[in-house]
Amino acid sequence: MRFGPFEIMILLAIFFLLFGAERLPKLARAAGQSKGEFHKGLQEVTGEPSSANTEADLDAGGKTKAVKIAQEAEAAGIDPTGKTLEEVQEEISSSEE
Repeated sequence: MRFGPFEIMILLAIFFLLFGAERLPKLARAAGQSKGEFHKGLQEVTGEPSSANTEADLDAGGKTKAVKIAQEAEAAGIDPTGKTLEEVQEEISSSEE
């Protein structure tokens, strides 16, 4: 079933009645941003992996920088809860001295 111009005009009129003329541009903008984010994520998943990132992950034992710092903090007896990575790193370096 194909929509003709008359059916499209009726659908647009229904959308204007339901959402109002003020909210439709916001909805369209949000839909466009969502589509862009979806395509960006899809590209990250289906794209070629970066050998630099893969080698860095292997060097870190498969841990992210945040996990590695959190483990170092726990080993040093520091609670990393609610702190930024930089703050935790400073506390680790100050406790080692």
